[in-house]
Amino acid sequence: MSDLTFNKIAGAVLATGLAIVGLRELSAGVFTPEHPAKPGYLVEVAEEGGEGGAAADTLPDWGTVLPTADIAAGEAAFAKCKSCHVVDASNANGTGPGLHAVVGRKPGAHPGFAYSASMTEFAGKAPVWDYDHLYEFLKAPQKYIPGTKMTFVGLKKSDERVNIIAYLKSQGGTLPVPAPDPSRAPGAAAAAAPAAEGAAAPTAEGQPTTTEAAPPASTSGGPAGQAPGQPGAPAPAPAPAAAPAKK
Repeated sequence: MSDLTFNKIAGAVLATGLAIVGLRELSAGVFTPEHPAKPGYLVEVAEEGGEGGAAADTLPDWGTVLPTADIAAGEAAFAKCKSCHVVDASNANGTGPGLHAVVGRKPGAHPGFAYSASMTEFAGKAPVWDYDHLYEFLKAPQKYIPGTKMTFVGLKKSDERVNIIAYLKSQGGTLPVPAPDPSRAPGAAAAAAPAAEGAAAPTAEGQPTTTEAAPPASTSGGPAGQAPGQPGAPAPAPAPAAAPAKK
């Protein structure tokens, strides 16, 4: 190969490389990419109970729901927790503390596990893991106890949480099942609302709606064709008697 041929090939390669670099710089100047300030995507998950909005999650009546809960379904749902927790009698610590007999146990008190500061602070306010605390914590751990080491997203379905709590109760739980509470029955709050607002009962049809007494009717009357006389007015003079007819 002659020197002239080599120079032609090398020149063509260089010209191609310069053209590619030039086009890349030109396209970067025309189409400037905008990078987000924080990478990742925020996925909004709607809560149960309404389309496009979250409904208030009322606490269950444990005396009613626990005796009828599906413990087998709770055990199956606990499979989501097995990567971090054990619930058998060994009660060994893993990524999370052992959960045997957790129902009724003091929070942040399982031996050998290094709890977060937020869980330790929570333990100072809550004497035991009762049913209400477990129900709210399993719904959204990071929202209920901000800063906890439990990064699990939570269980949004109410019946799933009830079944898991019933399963945990069956695994050495020491907290007794409370008596049914009528104030937590479905619809109890709505039924009590009118009484709390002090709503007045409607009056019977045809009955007067005022308690103001009607003024007494006047017993005195005026002359014929006139209105009744006013109180205190002098009585009208009697009409003269007709003269007897002549026989």
